[in-house]
Amino acid sequence: MKLSVIIPVFNERNTLNKLVERVQEDSFDKEVLLVNDGSTDGSSEQIELLARQDNVRAFHHKANRGKGAAVRTGIAAATGDIILVQDADLEYDPNDYASLLAPFEDDNADVVFGSRFIGGQTHRVLYFWHSIGNRALTLFSNLLTDLNLSDMEVCYKAFRSEIINDIQLREDRFGFEPEVTAKIARYRKANGQRLRIYEVGISYSGR
Repeated sequence: MKLSVIIPVFNERNTLNKLVERVQEDSFDKEVLLVNDGSTDGSSEQIELLARQDNVRAFHHKANRGKGAAVRTGIAAATGDIILVQDADLEYDPNDYASLLAPFEDDNADVVFGSRFIGGQTHRVLYFWHSIGNRALTLFSNLLTDLNLSDMEVCYKAFRSEIINDIQLREDRFGFEPEVTAKIARYRKANGQRLRIYEVGISYSGR
């Protein structure tokens, strides 16, 4: 099973090298797709240096188009069996890949969401109203999709490549999160069955 890690990058010069180092530490067969979304802080030059590694590929947007657009660029270029989205700011820990990929390896899942609100992983304590807003958005999403997710806005979402490539995504910015969730909830496989969606507790070190 090959993993494609899509990393949208917008002005993440201070964290990018460390993030890629952490991604490379895990033992999965993988490719890393760095999508520079119009950075102006030197991230684009860092990406070109990082792309000298055998399994790292670089893509550049001339102007900032948003996370959703960057993820679509990565999906179109990915060659892995599983496609996973990774933010570049070190809030999410690649050490969680094993947990996120386990349902795929067991052939139980078609899509896996991380969750900052379940499980026993460590979390930085953040702001009350931020968490209330996140939960409200997740509740609204669940009402529309008939899912019971605990963290719709989470970065860590992983998909079987044949499924995410079959879904037409349009949102350029952070509307990507509710859009992909809604379209996955509606998706039917060739046999008419709904997707098998799992949720896995992850650690979180928010800024």
